[in-house]
Amino acid sequence: MRRAEFNYRAFLAFTHDVVAAGLAWALAFWLRFNLDVPSDFRVSMWNTIVLSMPLHAVLFWLFGLYRGLWRYASLPDLQRILIACLIGALAMPTVLVLLRGVVAVPRSAYLLAPLLLMTMMGGSRIAYRAWKERRLYGRLQLTGEPALVLGAGDVTFNLLKEVARSSEWRAVGILDDDSRSHGQVMLGVRVLGPIAQVQRLAEKLQVKHAIVSLPEASAHVRRRAAELAAEAGLTVLTVPSYDDLLSGKVTVSQVRRVEVEDLLGREQIVLDDAGLHLLLTERVVLVTGAGGSIGAELARQIARYQPRLLVLFEQNEFALYTIEQEFATRLPGVPIARVIGDVRDATRVGAVLAQYRPSVVFHAAAYKHVPLMENGNAWEAVQNNVLGTLVLARAARKCEVEKFVLVSTDKAVNPVSVMGASKRLAERTCQALQGEAGTRFVTVRFGNVLGSTGSVIPKFREQIARGGPVTVTHAEMQRYFMSMQEAAQLLLQAGWMGQGGEIFVMEMGEPVKIVDLARDMIRMSGFREEDIGIVFTGLRPGEKLREELLSARELTLPTRHPKLRVARPDRRPEAMWLNALERWLAADPSLSPETVKQDLARFVPEYSPPDQPSRSSAAATLDTEISRTSRLAG
Repeated sequence: MRRAEFNYRAFLAFTHDVVAAGLAWALAFWLRFNLDVPSDFRVSMWNTIVLSMPLHAVLFWLFGLYRGLWRYASLPDLQRILIACLIGALAMPTVLVLLRGVVAVPRSAYLLAPLLLMTMMGGSRIAYRAWKERRLYGRLQLTGEPALVLGAGDVTFNLLKEVARSSEWRAVGILDDDSRSHGQVMLGVRVLGPIAQVQRLAEKLQVKHAIVSLPEASAHVRRRAAELAAEAGLTVLTVPSYDDLLSGKVTVSQVRRVEVEDLLGREQIVLDDAGLHLLLTERVVLVTGAGGSIGAELARQIARYQPRLLVLFEQNEFALYTIEQEFATRLPGVPIARVIGDVRDATRVGAVLAQYRPSVVFHAAAYKHVPLMENGNAWEAVQNNVLGTLVLARAARKCEVEKFVLVSTDKAVNPVSVMGASKRLAERTCQALQGEAGTRFVTVRFGNVLGSTGSVIPKFREQIARGGPVTVTHAEMQRYFMSMQEAAQLLLQAGWMGQGGEIFVMEMGEPVKIVDLARDMIRMSGFREEDIGIVFTGLRPGEKLREELLSARELTLPTRHPKLRVARPDRRPEAMWLNALERWLAADPSLSPETVKQDLARFVPEYSPPDQPSRSSAAATLDTEISRTSRLAG
């Protein structure tokens, strides 16, 4: 039935065009003679019409003008019409020359006829599409919620087309900072002025929503637009990211609320794709902590480079199941191995690496929650973060892994918490294991990741949803933030660039006050601070007001990537230091938090626990051994 309907419509379109070909020549004669064709040329006119119709019929059919529907007429359809008419304009004189003496045609008609034919064919299709869309979507445009669109680029053009078909939104105006666009009309919607006028225009037009359509603009421009709209009391929405639009994962019509991640968004990262293909493509890659926030995003980013096998190593059964299901649904073509295991278990880790023989290991498994690891779980933090790193690194070296990338944190710089000190100790462990040949150990240090498990943003979002208050530890608390995607991409980039023994430091931009973050989230949620409230609860155990990316003893050097610098410590740990560390890690599992902190202070000189520790036996032993090693070296 639908096939028959299509053939019927194609036949009608074909008939229309053939008749138009004849009518174009008739009009050409009439226009040439001011609508009064002399009797001498009337016979020529009818003969020309009779010749043009079958000629154009053949051309139109050969150019496939009837494979599409008029309702969806587009630029490619008009291009085919143009080519067919131009060829017809050349073919007609050729035919008439062969019949010289039978048909006399005014020279101007040769130019007028094809122009008239193109106008009739193209105009009919455009008019039909406009009528059809108005009939289908015209009423929807009157029922949608009025909204201002911020940005007048190509994405906005596509957005307006989608909005015209939607019953949810109705664009009543566009704002853009490019003064050249002011006053212009885009798909019936006028560019009213700069984005700074959003409040005045929203009040004038009685609009309550704004759609930020600036996916290709800088993070600063997007943030300013969102903040101006929020200050005007509008509900702020945004189109998907430019990467998502280009990849085809989403369409421009899938507008969503602006989140704080958009306000803190950073500039797009340019990766060394050729280098990352050499590092990852057709290689076996292992990711520990693959079910966590960073580990899972690393796995997604690695999958883009088509590894031969991606080994997902995770201790938490449900987390591993979740990432496995995501790959099965979204990335079914990526071969994965799902491995349950604890990085502290030397037997399990050794067996897994011996079985899969990975070329690259990304070690993201760690205990990261600062207050939780500070007292009652201090020894577990050391065991997981330090012993787990040592076990995995030793197995990687034994199995001849090419690169071992440790995921570290800015909390490892001048640490005041057990978590930070344990990550700093993990960094020094990798440096101690770095040899002249064999596995190259690379450490990457960065700040807080937006939206990661246990981070402040999901907590604030939940508190706002409950009606508040939002709890902030201190009015001067500052942190560095970056997106999950950026962190994972820079981890890969550093993994490719590292030659062994380096600590890469990500360019984190300016630190953000947590209280300002809370205020942004309240405003973006459509509330005022008076509605939700912010309560200061005081610093928790192990927290400090400001994080650092480098210690006073470290120097940084630029790299060929603008968002990565490399830090080199003043001295690499010696073999005796590593032996003492191993003996301490094998100590009685019932060590008290106080003892753990005392010992950490000896292994990590820059660690400053809240209470000044007394010397423990393990620390004293460490000092003795390092001193003896120094004497032997002298």
